[in-house]
Amino acid sequence: MTGTSGSTGTAGLHGALTRLPAFAGVPSGALEPMPRRGVAHDHVRLSGKGLVARVPRWSQLGLDPFANLEQQATAFRRAAPSGHTPELAAVLPPGPELPMGALVVTEIVGRPPRLPGDMPAIARALAALHALPLPPDGERAPLPAPADPVAATLVQVERQAVWFERAGLAPDALALLERELDDARAFHCAAPIPITLVGSDVHPGNFLIDAAGKAWFTDLEKAQYGHPAIDLAHASLYTSTMWEREVAAVLAPDEVAAFHEAWEAAVPPALAEAVRPWRQPLRRLTWLRTLSWMARWRVEGAALSPDMPDSLAAHMDAHAVDVLRPEIIGRVAAEWR
Repeated sequence: MTGTSGSTGTAGLHGALTRLPAFAGVPSGALEPMPRRGVAHDHVRLSGKGLVARVPRWSQLGLDPFANLEQQATAFRRAAPSGHTPELAAVLPPGPELPMGALVVTEIVGRPPRLPGDMPAIARALAALHALPLPPDGERAPLPAPADPVAATLVQVERQAVWFERAGLAPDALALLERELDDARAFHCAAPIPITLVGSDVHPGNFLIDAAGKAWFTDLEKAQYGHPAIDLAHASLYTSTMWEREVAAVLAPDEVAAFHEAWEAAVPPALAEAVRPWRQPLRRLTWLRTLSWMARWRVEGAALSPDMPDSLAAHMDAHAVDVLRPEIIGRVAAEWR
């Protein structure tokens, strides 16, 4: 993936925010920077408003600032009827004070998930997203909507796979990855491909659990119309459950199975049936999608995400090393071998 970068302090955000009539009287002191957790956004709480500003630092999809903001705003609007995502309150366009612009969304008060206990709640949140009515083909833009999301994911993997060679991986790791790539290329399934709204970047660290135990999906940057089995994989693979420091856990096979069961119980039976034959093969493809991105991180590191705190960058670096070790690659791949 290529990226477009930009950054701002709270002064720039305050200037852009107070030009909107609804926020004209907000004092600068009401803007409270939140701890940085992700690689692509800063978050600033609007104290007393129940709102949070999402300020992009760069576009992971390589979009220009206006296109990036429009796509994310559309994702929040379309996902809101699920009842499991923040609602969009305002859009701050890119400008000199705010190079990448910002979105203002409702604040979700909650804690990080505890795994495996909160995986069923995450499953129900995904189910609510996946069960939303599908817009007609001509009304899905600006969200990506590939005609064949499985083929599109393989193309993404192939594009990113060049980083495996560049990342200085152990020969055993490269051999294992080449075998997995060959199998992914050879895979064919005759079953129809179900298409729904998907979150794409649905690792457990992108959810919050509220006081009632409900899971909220908070990062819709990569939302698109795609295959729900890819979401199910990304939420429960080792590469994802170990991604966030506060959430890190390794799911046992029966815990992954319980996650799938919770999702199936929450979606229409026809969707559960349509997804079932795709679940296992798309775990491999989704895993390769993440691993190839992590290989790029091993080469370019925090240069991809300007001004990342040292502790977060160190965690990301360690995670990239861990998931690309031969023993970890072999352990994850054993699930489908």
